[in-house]
Amino acid sequence: MLRIPSMLACFAMVVALCGLARAQTIQINRENKTIAISTSDEASATADIASITIGFEVFGPDSLTVSTDAGKLSHAILDALHSSGVDDKAIESSAQGLERNTEFTDKDTAERRAKRQFVFTQSWEVRTTPQSAAEVIRMAIAAGANKSGAIEWRLSDRKTLQAKAAGNALAKAREVAAKMAEGLNVKLGALIFASNEMPNVGRDFAAPQRNPNQSPMSPQVVPPPPPPPPLEIRSQTIREVATVYAVFTIE
Repeated sequence: MLRIPSMLACFAMVVALCGLARAQTIQINRENKTIAISTSDEASATADIASITIGFEVFGPDSLTVSTDAGKLSHAILDALHSSGVDDKAIESSAQGLERNTEFTDKDTAERRAKRQFVFTQSWEVRTTPQSAAEVIRMAIAAGANKSGAIEWRLSDRKTLQAKAAGNALAKAREVAAKMAEGLNVKLGALIFASNEMPNVGRDFAAPQRNPNQSPMSPQVVPPPPPPPPLEIRSQTIREVATVYAVFTIE
């Protein structure tokens, strides 16, 4: 039977260990002689995939003109992407559409309004390496992609990172359980049960970056200008968090 002083020592140990793990809960079952712990930890790795939004917006006086200009611009941008080394399988359409333009201001003249009655937009998601991201964006913008630059950072082997996070959480659970057992003057035994829960980390760890140097909108395809200095783009860190519930015996 556990004595009252031992239980007070256990309580003090819980307070001391509260900073060791996030979302941590500890349960001690004296009848079954077990310690159950729920705790969280994380693992991180540098993103090795850059998923870039490449797109354009073009205006025209009527639907036929703007569609024709958009078709030319669309092909020019894809040719530029291929020239920059992007494989066709790494390019996926994400949105496209033609609509009447209603976004005018009081400063727009009648002539400007007449030339911008319709707008056509198109965009793609382009996957490349972080090292090639700046050049891909530069080439696309030079070809007329005036709505480009947002990047979603990804990791090709996400499952391995998730497993590492779960392993870190389980190791932390064992560390906390060992200290609890020490405070109870008992010996920590074997792990008899463990489960993990992967929280939904989604895109919040890889916030999109937008390119501040968008090219001016133009309905015409023009030859690419001399290359400007490349953008300074650095890979983001991808993090996975795992919550583990572990049950250990005590002797």
